Amino acid sequence: MTETAEILKRIKEQKPLVHHITNWVTIYDCANVVRAIGALPVMAHAKEESADMAKIAGALVLNIGTLTTELIESMKIAGKSANEKGIPIVLDAVGVGATKLRDDKTFELLKELRINIIKGNASEIAKLAGEQVQTKGVESTKVEANLIDIATKLANERKSTVVITGAEDIVTNGTDVYLCNNGHDMMGSIVGTGCMVASIIGAFAAVENDYAKAAASALTCFGISGELASRNSTGPGSYKQSFYDEIYNLNETDIHDMEKLEKKAAVRKPEEETKEEIKEETEEETKTEEKQEPTEEQKEEETKEEQKESQKPKVSEGLGTEFQSDETKTE
Repeated sequence: MTETAEILKRIKEQKPLVHHITNWVTIYDCANVVRAIGALPVMAHAKEESADMAKIAGALVLNIGTLTTELIESMKIAGKSANEKGIPIVLDAVGVGATKLRDDKTFELLKELRINIIKGNASEIAKLAGEQVQTKGVESTKVEANLIDIATKLANERKSTVVITGAEDIVTNGTDVYLCNNGHDMMGSIVGTGCMVASIIGAFAAVENDYAKAAASALTCFGISGELASRNSTGPGSYKQSFYDEIYNLNETDIHDMEKLEKKAAVRKPEEETKEEIKEETEEETKTEEKQEPTEEQKEEETKEEQKESQKPKVSEGLGTEFQSDETKTE
């Protein structure tokens, strides 16, 4: 059994509760796809109950697709509760790079909460990593920089797993990189596949503590289901219906035969050294310097030795002086 199939098996056995504070456009689809994969969805947005719901969940999925300031406050309340409990938080940064409000509120969430998995398309993740890009509504725009480098940089800065969805999905925790190549073009013909995969990632993270592996496995299962659905579809409507059936019926054999998942080590550039590493090196240098500094007793002893040396008769290097070396006397 592959690791992906094994994690899927755990979802079906454990049926984790996945708490969503998500957008109104795809909320129905997210609930259905989580149920189809074998987990249990709950959509609790009210700030009066979001903390309590997070306490009984296995994962929390935050999606800013239809954000309001009130919704962000509820996300913060639920997020702090999730952090206290120690369950994973998935942040789907929908539309980051499109408006100042989205950018500001996303950075607020990243600052105030411990986000375990940050998910977005190329331009959304690039914006969070500090690149000069602009997202077209909620659709990705072209990013000139290397996407693996961008994802790795953000993962190291935020100490999180980063997911970039696209023709080739990229997952990294800053150390390991997964390249996921399952999927089908028809997946882009229906609204909501990006939101749905964030929900699936939440389900996988609820049962797998290696969040990079969990996200990569989720993307693989999602992509394989998309490929299988295309075989029985004639358009977006029939495709979406078939997709739910395929993700519900996904099995170990399908995963084994169709999985296109590559894992490799991230390449970190010298200039990408994290602040934490620099801090550790500085502390180590300080400790070394402190060890080399003599104590007061050592200083006093050195002074006495210097005084003794100064009272000794000087040894001449020549023969015409008052004192001579032993070798000169022998001669």
